[in-house]
Amino acid sequence: MLEFALHPQLENDTFLIVSLDLSQILLMNDSRYPWIILVPRIENVVDMTDLSENERAVFIEEINFVADALKKQYQPDRINIAMLGNVVPQLHCHIIARFETDFAWSKPVWGIGDTILYTKEQQEKAVSLFQNTLLKSPI
Repeated sequence: MLEFALHPQLENDTFLIVSLDLSQILLMNDSRYPWIILVPRIENVVDMTDLSENERAVFIEEINFVADALKKQYQPDRINIAMLGNVVPQLHCHIIARFETDFAWSKPVWGIGDTILYTKEQQEKAVSLFQNTLLKSPI
């Protein structure tokens, strides 16, 4: 059995928040949006259909869990959930809290404006906030 490895692009663009039963929860390094990425810790998975029925059910529950936590923490106007995989082939799910006042509203966040990276202090605060929010919620 192959050991799970995070795709290099995701490794470069995110910070680890915590791991759930199936997935790693990552914070996207773009301070313009509360933006989480879930990655199932299963090697060679590209699409949802590559997961077993049980793994799919767990993954969907984890997506809902993170989306609910973002709603509670930020009270966004919308939660965007997307699995594109056009740049990073490893299965991953973007969960983004969106606000009518955000930089890219009402467009997708990809390719709109320049990324604003977290400072070290902002990153530590954001990761801690997400850890506290997620670990307080039952899954």
